[in-house]
Amino acid sequence: MIHMTLKHLRIFVTVYQEMNITKAADLLHMTQPAVSRSIQELENYYGIRLFERINRRLYRTKESEEIYVRALHIVNSFHDMELEIKNWDEFGIFRIGASITLGNFILPVMIRQLQNLYPNLRVQAAVSKSNTIYELLLDDKIDIAIVEGDIPDEHIHKEVILEDHLKLILPHEHPLCSKPEIYMEDLVQYPILMRDKGSAGRTLLDQIFAMHFLSINPAWESASTQALVNAVACGLGISLLPEQLVSADIASRKVISRPVVDEPFLRKNYLIWHKQKFLTQTAKKFIALCHQESLFHL
Repeated sequence: MIHMTLKHLRIFVTVYQEMNITKAADLLHMTQPAVSRSIQELENYYGIRLFERINRRLYRTKESEEIYVRALHIVNSFHDMELEIKNWDEFGIFRIGASITLGNFILPVMIRQLQNLYPNLRVQAAVSKSNTIYELLLDDKIDIAIVEGDIPDEHIHKEVILEDHLKLILPHEHPLCSKPEIYMEDLVQYPILMRDKGSAGRTLLDQIFAMHFLSINPAWESASTQALVNAVACGLGISLLPEQLVSADIASRKVISRPVVDEPFLRKNYLIWHKQKFLTQTAKKFIALCHQESLFHL
C-alpha cells in the first residue's frame, strides 16, 4: 500500500503552481513519469481527481484547490522548521506585510527594532491594500502581517495591536465648517472622495454608511491618500481618511477637520498570520515588538 509522504505533497504543490508536468519535473529534478506517478498515487490514495487532463493540458479541480492551501502550509512549515533548527533567525529572511497606513507609520519602526536585534537578518517587506496582503499571507508569500481592519477567515490567527480613527477633512469655507454639529446624514449631501475598493479604509466606510442606512456614490476613488487630500484642498469634495495620514495636513491648515457627532470612525488594526504557520523565534520576537509598540500608542 502506498503511504503519503512529504515528497508527494511537494510534488503536488509544484505541479499545482506550474500547471505543467515538464516544468514541475525540471524544478524538482525528477523525470516526468515519476512526477505523474506521484500525482496518480496521491489521487488514488484520497480517491479524488486533482487535475483534469484535456488536450494535453492540466486544469485544476475544486478538490485540488482545497488541498493546495493545506499542502502548501505543510510543505512550507516543514521547510520553516528546518530553517529554525539551522539558526535561521540570525542569517535568514523574514517576510513582513503591511497595509498602507501601517506600512507608512508603524512598519519602518518595527523593522528597525527587529534588525537591531538581528543585524544579519534580511527583512523583506510588502506594503499594499489589506486584501492584497491577505492574499499574500494565504499564498505563504509573507510570514506575518499588520493590517487595518478585520480579516474574517478561520485560517488566519489575528491579534489586535492598535486602534485608530478616520478623520473627516473639508476644504476651507465648506458649508460643513460652519455647521455647529455634523451628522452622518450631512456627509451624503456633498461629493465624497474615497479610497479605492479593496482598501481597508474603504471597506470600513462602506460598512459604516450601510449601518447608518445611507448610500454613497463616491465622486472620486483613488489608491492615493495624498491625491484625495489635494482634491479636498482644491474644494472638489470631502473625505474620510486615516488620522495618521492626514494629521500633518490638518496641522498645516491645508484642510479642515471636524468631528461627526453620531460616528467615531474607530477601527482596529491587527497582527495576523496563518494558523498553520510555524513561528520562528524571529516571528515571535516581531509579535512581541508589535505589542510593545501598541502599548506605546495607548
